[in-house]
Amino acid sequence: MHLITGGAYQGKTEYAVEHFGIKSEDIFTCTEDGKIDFGKGCVRGIEQYVLACVRAGKDPGAVFESTRDWEDAVLICRDISCGIVPLDPVLREWREAVGRLLAILSRQAESVTRMFCGLPQKLK
Repeated sequence: MHLITGGAYQGKTEYAVEHFGIKSEDIFTCTEDGKIDFGKGCVRGIEQYVLACVRAGKDPGAVFESTRDWEDAVLICRDISCGIVPLDPVLREWREAVGRLLAILSRQAESVTRMFCGLPQKLK
């Protein structure tokens, strides 16, 4: 699995397309509905999936551990750890859950890339 992270609009998807040869039809975009499709080869918006898990009372790390369908995928997750800590307890939990999941995925990833200002930074 390859993990790409970074802030909003930093070129994460463009990097995945260019670097891994992914086609637009091979990208699944998560929404807050809690559905995820690892069969596409590239899953972006992991942070939205985590928000759905938090709202449903599920541990996203446990959900990822229970299925290994993502092991050959390119995962794209927006870094939401910067900025002002939200007052809303659900949004605070979301922020923490995304960080915990990124730590789990980073340990297991073949490569981890952080995108910043359109520039890839290899972390692993």
